Amino acid sequence: MKGADIDEFFRRFEAAKPAPKGELGYVNPYTLLVAVVLSAQATDVAVNKATKALFAIADTPAKMVALGEAKLRRRIKTIGLFNTKARNVIGLSAILIAEHGGEVPDDRGALEALPGVGRKTASVVLNSAFGAPTIAVDTHVFRVANRTGLAPGKTPLEVENKLARVVPKRMRRHAHHWLILHGRYVCLARKPKCPECGVEDLCRFEGKVTF
Repeated sequence: MKGADIDEFFRRFEAAKPAPKGELGYVNPYTLLVAVVLSAQATDVAVNKATKALFAIADTPAKMVALGEAKLRRRIKTIGLFNTKARNVIGLSAILIAEHGGEVPDDRGALEALPGVGRKTASVVLNSAFGAPTIAVDTHVFRVANRTGLAPGKTPLEVENKLARVVPKRMRRHAHHWLILHGRYVCLARKPKCPECGVEDLCRFEGKVTF
């Protein structure tokens, strides 16, 4: 996809949804961090069902540590990999208390040093909690970037680096939310809804569904 088409691609997303937001429920940077950690290999819907009650009683690292790993496991048992996730959430909460004054750091290195936090999770937190122009490449973003020709790459990091180069600077704050939502609801994995797509004419996908 060429420069002018890329600008138009994101201009249309912006016109349709000027201030897109992620679909995970959270009340502060800490609960966002926890929600994203819990969302690995799980749907936002499943995570939100579990965290609504959880965050009502444990919305800070101190409260989460006080809740304890066993009780946390019971509250998130409907989410995949809940044993490992419970251990990671308690572990990262303890580190936030011990090393960061109970606050979520706005630094990638510090975030990625926490249990259960990888590059994608750190990018989401930096973007949604602190307004950084990071682009988190999940399966939806990876698919859309490759399928449309926007930023093709063989790995999430390659796609992320290409997106960082081609996305218009003023659009980077919201780019990953636009791409995630587009992949989740329009550019579906098995049968993309091409006739409903607002950027279909810009897309370079050779297997477009026309009916």
